[in-house]
Order: sequence, then C-alpha cells, then structure tokens
Amino acid sequence: MIKIKICRKKNQIHSIAISGHSGYASSGYDIVCSAVSSVVTTTINGILSFAETIHTTDDGEVLEIVVLNNDKITKTLLVNMINLLQEIEKQYKKYIRMEENNEF
Repeated sequence: MIKIKICRKKNQIHSIAISGHSGYASSGYDIVCSAVSSVVTTTINGILSFAETIHTTDDGEVLEIVVLNNDKITKTLLVNMINLLQEIEKQYKKYIRMEENNEF
C-alpha cells in the first residue's frame, strides 16, 4: 500500500511523505504506482522550475517534500497534487491511503 502523510502547521502545508508500493500489479506494470509517481514528480519539477521553495529527500523508502516557502505557486501546485492523489485514492482505496495532521 502507498501511504501519503501530509503535515500542516497553522493550516499551511509543511511536509508530505510518500512511502510504499501499491501492490496493484508487479513492478513496471502497476498503474497505481505509476499514477502517483507521475503526479508527484510533475509537481516537484513544476515547483522547482520556478524557485527553490521546497526541499526533497528520497532514501529509497520514503520520498519527503518539505516546504521552505509557502508562496502562491508552491501552495497552488501542492494543493493540486493533493487533490489528484485524493482522486486516485477514491478509485483505488485498497492500494493507497492518505492521512493528514494539522499542528498549531
């Protein structure tokens, strides 16, 4: 299962951590993993093409996006990414789970 954890601080996106494999199909044929990877990679590249407002790390187990500056473009692209991932989650509930916490 793909697990996506969204952490907000004061209602602003602070970080997003993505881990796991959906298990929908074998590696290379998994449309759920492909969809998630495409959405996340496109979003990261889009943000970084404008400015260095995020920092990403990928240790092979967890991809983490940390927001350095929640400007309008970064916020818009991250909200769009979350919305797209929620649509994938609706269609493939057994293979992807999103959770969100809000720290004040």
